Amino acid sequence: MSSLSRRDFIAQSAAAVGGLAAAGLVARADQTATRRSLTDRVVLGRSGATTSLLGIGTGSVGVRHSSNQVKLGQEKFVKLVRYAYDRGICYIDTADQYGSHLFVRDAIKGLPREKLFIQTKTHAQTADVAKADIERFREELGTDYIDSLLLHCMTTSDWPTRFRPAMDVLSEAKQKGRVKAVGVSCHGMAPLHAAVDCDWIDVDLARINPVGVRARMDGAPEEVVPCLKAMHAKGKGILGMKILGEGTFKTPEEQIASIKYVLGLGCVDAMVIGFESPEQIDQIVGHVEAVLKA
Repeated sequence: MSSLSRRDFIAQSAAAVGGLAAAGLVARADQTATRRSLTDRVVLGRSGATTSLLGIGTGSVGVRHSSNQVKLGQEKFVKLVRYAYDRGICYIDTADQYGSHLFVRDAIKGLPREKLFIQTKTHAQTADVAKADIERFREELGTDYIDSLLLHCMTTSDWPTRFRPAMDVLSEAKQKGRVKAVGVSCHGMAPLHAAVDCDWIDVDLARINPVGVRARMDGAPEEVVPCLKAMHAKGKGILGMKILGEGTFKTPEEQIASIKYVLGLGCVDAMVIGFESPEQIDQIVGHVEAVLKA
């Protein structure tokens, strides 16, 4: 994907915000300006699960177990997660596909488990695979329970039917306390629309920023935001990803504008960013704190 020019970003951001405001989909400033801080825990809808506002992703530009975070090596990975934790980030996003489970296990050793929010993802479609994944994930992560387990990368509208055997297994694991919340990540508007009406979902991991498809979203903001608001209104927790357009938004101006936009929607409970260095963590934490204090 080619990088957006500063002019393109500003133009598309303004158009997105203007369109959403006209449709009544942007929250009023008085509803959002003081409702959260970086260190406060946020509740993910009816699930009751809590996490920090900001999370660290471990799968940036990653396919087949080779994310940018994994490429750092185990020692640097552990230091990065620990640095994030020290800055108030207790939400760790991983997935079987990223190859980062074992690195996460080492990173969280000695940390108070009750303060962490660990989210991972499975591609399981059958009951047998889902059962095996849950047990393997718990072992690889070194934890008795997983805070959020998602069906990974849904691409078609029939996923609530096609993945039902795996969904039933995840529900059973939730009843037994092995999983605290279940949900989905979608790639495409059709599966996202299906997620709105799927009562099985506790949390939804959604791609959201002010630019849209050119910045790794499922559709234009005016298409995506109504879905997220509808899910949020039904008690589903909304976790945002691709906030920085998977690295497309490089300047502080672009990054702050996107963070402000996402938090201003009033329906995104927390957001995950694929940090690759302590310097990036400091930069984005500073941006978030600035937006919250504005």
